[in-house]
Amino acid sequence: MKKIKTLLASVSLAAMVSTTAIAEDVKIGVIYPLTGPVAQVGKDAVAALETAVDIINNSHNIDMPLARNKGLSNGRKIKIIVADHAGKPDVGVGETERLINKEKVHAMFGAYYSSVTGAASQVAERAKIPWVNGASTSPKLTERGFKYFFRATPHDGEFTSLMFEFINDFNKKGGSVKTVGILHEDTLWGSDSGSTQNKMAKKQGFKVVEKISYKAKTTTLDSEVQRLKAKNPDVLMPSSYTSDAYLFLDTAKKLDYNPKLLVAQNAGYTDPKFVSTMGSKAEGVITRSPFNTDLAKRIPLIGQVNDLFKKYSGGRDLSDVPARAFTGFMALANAINNANSNDPEAIRKALTELNMEANVLIVPYRGVNFGKDGQNSKTRGILMQVQNGKYCTVYPFELAACELKYPMPTWAQR
Repeated sequence: MKKIKTLLASVSLAAMVSTTAIAEDVKIGVIYPLTGPVAQVGKDAVAALETAVDIINNSHNIDMPLARNKGLSNGRKIKIIVADHAGKPDVGVGETERLINKEKVHAMFGAYYSSVTGAASQVAERAKIPWVNGASTSPKLTERGFKYFFRATPHDGEFTSLMFEFINDFNKKGGSVKTVGILHEDTLWGSDSGSTQNKMAKKQGFKVVEKISYKAKTTTLDSEVQRLKAKNPDVLMPSSYTSDAYLFLDTAKKLDYNPKLLVAQNAGYTDPKFVSTMGSKAEGVITRSPFNTDLAKRIPLIGQVNDLFKKYSGGRDLSDVPARAFTGFMALANAINNANSNDPEAIRKALTELNMEANVLIVPYRGVNFGKDGQNSKTRGILMQVQNGKYCTVYPFELAACELKYPMPTWAQR
C-alpha cells in the first residue's frame, strides 16, 4: 500500500512538473538595429512585434489565428527579449549567444541586415534553436542547408524577378527600356542584390551598361553618379541602405543626373523616414516592397493591425519592414501554438509543417509555407512609387492604386 501511495505521489508530481513545463511562457529572442543609421527601421520592427504579442496574448476582434483567445495553447504567453545589434555582425553574434545561453530563449527572430542575420543565425543553427526571419533578403540565407532557419519574406531573387516582370510589362505598354544600370553597396545584401540583378538582366536580354559597387556608408558618391550620368541607362536599380540612399539622391541633384526610371531594392528607399527626409527629391522613385498601406482596400486586416501598431510606434503607420516583421512573427507564433510545446525541436518541426492562408496575412503573399530550404514558397511583392509625397502601389497593375508616372520628374521640374 505504501508503495502504491509513493507511486501515485510520483505520478502526481510528474504530472505537475509536466504541466508546469508546458505552461511556461515562450521566450523569443529578438535582435534588430536599434541604434545607428537605420535605427528607426529597427524600432518600428520591434513595435510590430509588440503589436503581434498584444494580439496573441490578449483577446482582439481580428480575423486571424491567435487573435481571439488569450495566449497560446495550454495558456502560454509569448515574451520577447529584445537586443540591439547596431548593424554589426559581431555584435549580432554576441547578442544571439547571450539570448540563447543566458536568457534561454526557445526561438530567435530578426535581424533586418542580411549580414547580421547570416552571421548570428549560425549560432542558432549550432544550438538547434529555430530562427525565423521576416525581412532579410539575401538569397544566400536559404542556400546554406540549415535546418533551423526559416524566412517568410521574398528574397532579392524573387523581388528582382518582379522588377523585370514590371519592365517587360511596361515595355508591352509602349515603354522602351533596353539598358540597365546597377548601383549597390558592398555588404552581403548589396553584393547579392547587385549580382542577382546583373545575371537576370543579361538573361532577359537587357544590356547592363554600368554595375557599380561602392563601400557601404560611404561619404561620397560623386564619381559613381558621374559614371551613371555618362551612360544614362534606361532604368537604374540601386541597392542602398538609408544613409547611402539619401547621399545618392543628394548627389544626383547636385550633379543634375536625371534617371528616367529608378527601381530600388527597398532598404533605404522604404526607410520610415525616407519620404519625409528627402521631400521632393524622392518624387518618382519606385521601390519594391511586399506591403503598402494603400492595399488596405483589398486587405482589411491592414487597417485593424495598423490601428494597434500606432500604440507601440508612437503614432507611426505600418510600413514595409514592420509589416514583414509582423507577418514572420505571426508565422512563428502559429507554429509554436501548433507544436503545443516550447521545445525548440518541436517548434522547428511545426515550422516545416506550417501552412497559413493568404486571407490571414497583412501582406499580399499567397500564404506562408516553408519549403525544404526554409524559404516561404508563397511570397509575392509589389512595386510602389513616391507620388505627391506618398508611396502608391503601381505594380502588379491589377493591384495598382495609382497610374505609373514616367519618366521621373527632372530636378528642374521638382
